[in-house]
Amino acid sequence: VQLQASGGGLVQAGGSLRLSCVVSGRIFSINDMGWYRQAPGKERELVAGIISDGTTRYTDSVKGRFTISRDNAKNTVYLQMNSLKPEDTAVYSCNAFVNRNRYVGSSYWGQGTLVTVSS
Repeated sequence: VQLQASGGGLVQAGGSLRLSCVVSGRIFSINDMGWYRQAPGKERELVAGIISDGTTRYTDSVKGRFTISRDNAKNTVYLQMNSLKPEDTAVYSCNAFVNRNRYVGSSYWGQGTLVTVSS
């Protein structure tokens, strides 16, 4: 199982970016999918998560600005980031709990993608 993230980059404060993460490989089903971020000198934090029924959760600092979504047919999770702030600057990584069959599942990580928000 592999996760391939894309969509990071440099944007001015107030701008928008959309991150994508495609899950590939031996997939029976995907439960929880999420985006995490780690800023320099800080611990990694959950930014947003979405489970298979579409229920979402967000860290307080991004509520109302970020939207997580998933396309189950494409095994893809998205993070639409609007009204970006300099404090959103971080390496963003995607995570998915993938069931390889009815009985075996594991958590997988994609490579990070850098988001830089300039003031």
